[in-house]
Amino acid sequence: MPARIIQANETPFNKVDIDPVTLEVIENALRNARVEMDATLVRTAMSPGIREQGDAFPLIADHQGRMIVGQFGSYIGPFLDGFDGTVEDGDMIFLSDPYSVGGAISHCNDWLVLLPVFKDGRLIAYTSMFGHQSDIGGMVPGSMPIHATEIFQEGVRIPPVKIWKKGEYNEDLIKLVMHQSRTPAWCKADLNALIASCRVAAHRVVEMAERFGDDVFVSATDLLLDRNYRAMQQLIASSIGEEKVSFEDYICDDGMGFGPYKIKCTMWRENGRVVLDFDGTDPQSQASINMFLNENMMRMFFGIYMIMVFDPQILFNDGYYPLIDVRIPEGSLLKPKFPAALSGRTHVLGRLFDILGGLLGQKTPEFLNAAGFSSSPHLFYAGTDKAGKWFQLFQIGFGGIPGRPLGDGPDGHSLFPGFTNVPNEFLERYFPLVIEKYETVPDSGGAGLHRGGNGINMVYRFLEPGVIAIHDDRWFVPPWGVNGGHPGKRARKLLVKADGTEIVVGNKLEDYPVEAGDVLHFITWGGGGWGDPLDRDPALVLKEIGQGLVTVEGAKDYGVVIVDGAVDEAATKALRDKLRSDRGEIGVFDFGPDIETLRKNCLAETGLPAPTAPKWNRDEVELAEAAE
Repeated sequence: MPARIIQANETPFNKVDIDPVTLEVIENALRNARVEMDATLVRTAMSPGIREQGDAFPLIADHQGRMIVGQFGSYIGPFLDGFDGTVEDGDMIFLSDPYSVGGAISHCNDWLVLLPVFKDGRLIAYTSMFGHQSDIGGMVPGSMPIHATEIFQEGVRIPPVKIWKKGEYNEDLIKLVMHQSRTPAWCKADLNALIASCRVAAHRVVEMAERFGDDVFVSATDLLLDRNYRAMQQLIASSIGEEKVSFEDYICDDGMGFGPYKIKCTMWRENGRVVLDFDGTDPQSQASINMFLNENMMRMFFGIYMIMVFDPQILFNDGYYPLIDVRIPEGSLLKPKFPAALSGRTHVLGRLFDILGGLLGQKTPEFLNAAGFSSSPHLFYAGTDKAGKWFQLFQIGFGGIPGRPLGDGPDGHSLFPGFTNVPNEFLERYFPLVIEKYETVPDSGGAGLHRGGNGINMVYRFLEPGVIAIHDDRWFVPPWGVNGGHPGKRARKLLVKADGTEIVVGNKLEDYPVEAGDVLHFITWGGGGWGDPLDRDPALVLKEIGQGLVTVEGAKDYGVVIVDGAVDEAATKALRDKLRSDRGEIGVFDFGPDIETLRKNCLAETGLPAPTAPKWNRDEVELAEAAE
C-alpha cells in the first residue's frame, strides 16, 4: 500500500501570483542549494568514487515528490507508491534495493537517502541524495560481480527503512549494514555525507519558505514545473514527428562469453506526447549487465538530451513527465525479472544516451550527435599489502565524447558532465600503484568535420600482488559516426607482465590476479565523428598532429597529406577528390562493419574471441550444447 504522510498541520497551500523577480530568486536559490549539496558531499565523503569523482546525485523535490532541481529525475513517486509505512517529521529514509523501488536506483551499490522536509507541521519539500558505495559485500571486492546470476550475490540489499525515525537515529541498523562491507569506514563516512547533504538542502528550503512565505515558495515550484512543461511541449511539437522512427544499438557482451545484446527503441509523437517504446530489446541477460530502468529515469534522460541539444538554458525538472510515455517490456534487458543481477548496468546506462541521439537526429540530422557516451569504464584493484593492510580501489575511467553539431567531442571525458578524474597523485598516495601514463589515444576519435573525442590510455604499474576487475564496453561494436563522420576506435585492455609477456585481457574481467611489477594499459574507446571529415580545415588537422591528438597517418582520414611537418596542399586536394569520388553518397549513420563481419574479424582485430550469440531459452541452450 502507498506511504501515509503524517502532518500535524494539514492546511492546504494556497496558490498565489508570483512576480518574475521573485521566481528568478527562488529558482537560483534552489540551484545554489543543489550546488551546496554537492560541496557538502565532497568535503565529508571518504571514498575516491564520491569524494574525488563525484559519483553521487542530488535532488530537491516539491511536496508532491516532483523534482525541482537534480539530475536523475525524481524517484520519490515510485518510492511512495511502494513504501508500506508512514512519512513523518523527523524521519529519514535509507535504501539500496532497486527492486523495492521500481528501479528508482539501478544497482545495490547506490545508497539513497531521502529526507521529507517539514515546516510548521506541513510537508513542504523533499531532499535526497544517492551515491555509489565502494563496497557493499558480495562475491568480489567492489560488489559488482560480472559473473553474478542473481542480485543476492551482489552484496547487502537494503529495503526502504528509516535511518532516522521521529528524530531518533537507528544506530543498530547502521552497524548491521556496515558489517557487510570490506570498507566500512568509507561506507559510513559516505553515508554520513549523503545525510549531511540532504540536511543542508532542507535547511535552505526552509529558509526560502521563511523568507518568502510557504504559499509563495510552493507556488513558485509549481510555476517552475509548469514552465518546463510548456518549454518541452514546444520542443516536442517542433522536433518529434508522428511517424515512427526506430534505432538500435548493442552492448558488446555480458562478460560470460555471450553478446552482443540489442537495445531497440521506437519513438513517435501521439496526441502531443512522445512515446518511447523499447519493444524489440533483447531479453534479460543471465549475467549482471541488466538494467532495471525506471520509467521516470528514462523520462529524465530524454528531457536532458532534448534540453541540452535544443535549449540548454532551460532548468530541467519533472514538469514535463506527463508529456513522455515510456514502454519497457517485462523480462527484457531493461526490465529484468527479480532476482536478476544488476550490478553491471553501467553499460546499458551509457548506451541509452547513444540511442536517444540516434532517435532524435533522424528527423533533424543537423542536431544529431554521434555515438560515444557508450559506457562508464570501471577499474577495481584489491589485495593486502606488505604491512598486512587491505587496500581496495574503485575508479571510473573516461572515454571519447562524440562529435557534435557545434564542435568536436571532448577528449577523455566522462559520460556525466559533473564527474571528474581521480588525481594521479591521490592514487599513488593511497594505493600501491604508479600511474606511468595518462594520455589521449591519437586517432581514436572518429574523423569528421567535428572530430570525435579521443579515448584515454591510462597505464597502471601495480606495486603489490592482488586482483583486478575491469568493466568496460565498446570493444566489439564501435561507436558510430553521423553525417559522414567515421566510427570511433574501440576500447582495448593490455596487461604487460613483469617478465615482458603481453596479454590482451577482456573488457569485462573479474578477479584477475596481478603481481608486483605488472603493468595495465587501460585504453578506452573514442567518440564517433560528426560531419564530412573532408571538410575539416587542414590547418586544424596539422595543429592537432602537433598536439598529439591526430597522427600523420590518421590525417589521411581527413584527406590531409602532411610532408615535412606542413600541409601539402596539392596532394591534399588530390586525395580529397579521390576519397569523395570513391565513397559515393554519404549516409546519416556510419556503423562500421555489420555484426557478422565483426564476429569474423574479432580475434584478428581485437586479440579476443568474438562473443557467442546469446541463448534465450532452454531449447536453444540444449541445441548449442549438443552441437558442441
